[in-house]
Amino acid sequence: MNIYGLIGYPLGHSFSKQYFTEKFDKMGIAENNAYEKFELADIQDFPDLIRNQPDLRGLNVTIPHKQAVMPYLDGLDASAEKVGAVNVIKIGEGGKLIGYNSDYYGFKTSLEAFIPAGGALKALILGNGGAAKAVAAALKDLAIPFKVVSRTKSADTLTYDELAAELTNYQLIVNSSPVGTYPKSDVCPDIPYELLTPEHYLYDLVYNPVQTLFLEKGQAKGAKIHNGLKMLHLQAEKAWEIWNS
Repeated sequence: MNIYGLIGYPLGHSFSKQYFTEKFDKMGIAENNAYEKFELADIQDFPDLIRNQPDLRGLNVTIPHKQAVMPYLDGLDASAEKVGAVNVIKIGEGGKLIGYNSDYYGFKTSLEAFIPAGGALKALILGNGGAAKAVAAALKDLAIPFKVVSRTKSADTLTYDELAAELTNYQLIVNSSPVGTYPKSDVCPDIPYELLTPEHYLYDLVYNPVQTLFLEKGQAKGAKIHNGLKMLHLQAEKAWEIWNS
């Protein structure tokens, strides 16, 4: 039996198990392949997971371990080095662990289909975790200027308190934080929604719920909205490609 899975904490919101289980059924390989959730509250438990699951062939990595898992790996693919975070681990011959990043591909591909081609957009990235790093790498490659919004002020970031004076200068707002994820779907990032207009594009990496409060409030102001479901599908297919390459 080939086992694939997801590590992170918590994992109640994740659709990955459902996605890959359905994929294996459609491919006719469910008898010999399975996908499981492995909740790891502490990344220090990662080596034990690898030891205790000899049939593991690959893992997806989600919050909060996309950067924390990197020291436990034997090497990084160019995609992970480029982003500075890992969301796919391939387990190769001899149990060698190689980290990849498919979030970059999933976000960039889905974003290009969402925003107007050739538009002179500037972007805000809400959050500064591992997912934000993939977003930042994609925006750089698309030549879209951006600022990261964080609760902590630095020379390279804006704080949420500064957004009232800055929001009109940015047309694309990407929520890369877990705020608004099920079951805490009654909350949203603390931005001045009253300043949003039909000229704004809101992209939420969260996909459960399908329409977060962040997107709902943006849509109410006429903004274009996009959730993270397409990105999930794209990065999952890229992960499957990596595991089987």
